[in-house]
Amino acid sequence: MVVRIRLARFGRKREPFYNIVVAQARSARNSLPLEVLGTYDPIPKLPADGEGQKFKDIRVDTLRAKYWLGVGAQPTKTAWRLLSMAGLLEPQYIRNSQTPSAPTSRKPILKSDN
Repeated sequence: MVVRIRLARFGRKREPFYNIVVAQARSARNSLPLEVLGTYDPIPKLPADGEGQKFKDIRVDTLRAKYWLGVGAQPTKTAWRLLSMAGLLEPQYIRNSQTPSAPTSRKPILKSDN
């Protein structure tokens, strides 16, 4: 039984809002989770004072997230990124497996006059 930390989408069309949840790996995206760890609002908002840069709101219950990570829950790539922003995990750097390699030099084929 694999348990994952992942996102469950809520909100309206073009106004997404996500719950960071712990759920069975094979269950549907919006099925009843084992536990809700926090929320993520991907739409940038202005600070309360109205000045400064816009920010995306991430709220996580750190104690419960550490517990689930400790018992073996596997975060998805997106959940890993959000938990690393919250300071719970080390950032995961994705290697680009499709990087172009150096071209190999082709040796000319010499024809003999036989």
